[in-house]
Amino acid sequence: MNLKHFLQVICISIFFFCCSEDNDITVPRNLQEYIAANASRELDTVLAFGANADANLGLSYIFYYPTEGATEIKYFETDSTSVNETDFSNYKREILSETDVFGGKLKRFSRSSSEEAWCVVTYFTAGKLHTSQPIRLKNATNPTTWEEEVTIEYPTTLEPKFTWSDFGITDNDIYFQVLTDEEDAFISGIYTRDNFFQYYDTSNTDQNLVINTTPPPALVVGNTYNFTLMAISKDNWVNLVIQNSFVAQ
Repeated sequence: MNLKHFLQVICISIFFFCCSEDNDITVPRNLQEYIAANASRELDTVLAFGANADANLGLSYIFYYPTEGATEIKYFETDSTSVNETDFSNYKREILSETDVFGGKLKRFSRSSSEEAWCVVTYFTAGKLHTSQPIRLKNATNPTTWEEEVTIEYPTTLEPKFTWSDFGITDNDIYFQVLTDEEDAFISGIYTRDNFFQYYDTSNTDQNLVINTTPPPALVVGNTYNFTLMAISKDNWVNLVIQNSFVAQ
């Protein structure tokens, strides 16, 4: 093969590779077209919310809960926060890296940008297209506060009660609390409207937002556990994260 033919082959290969990459991102070109292309599927929801990294306003995390069997997980984003967030034609697909959190019970995308936007997470399960509520990324105007302070009491042995402050934040709508073991394996995930939760009393939890599919195990005296609290606004932004570890008593 002479040099001319070799260069032609390289150019053609690059062309097809680029087309393949572009098609993966732009066809359908936006979230509205993507939903229309999957009109035969039943629509369902995704639990998802965003936060900026601790002390890094240029790095945001988009957390989501993948139900069992979730496939074709995708991330869509607007160009800015000034658009109509309910008009899904404003959302374009972006390719972000993702990783497991809380032992893989949740996953998160990592977004490197100081610009704010709206975003949506989608995925498939059998016969369904799941879409999250629009998430407003507020890393510049309302960065996530990261704290460690949480009060842990034991009204009953091995049933710790966690109580936390809002640290002056006034627009928290719901609280998501996660317990993991010392190796970060998932134990429990609960949503409450109150600033407290006792393990494992579900009387003040939001039963419409379920992470645990079965009752979690009893804690073990002397074992170390990790507590994470995320205070979430109505536009699905995490205003506050509290993380601390404790030894069960």
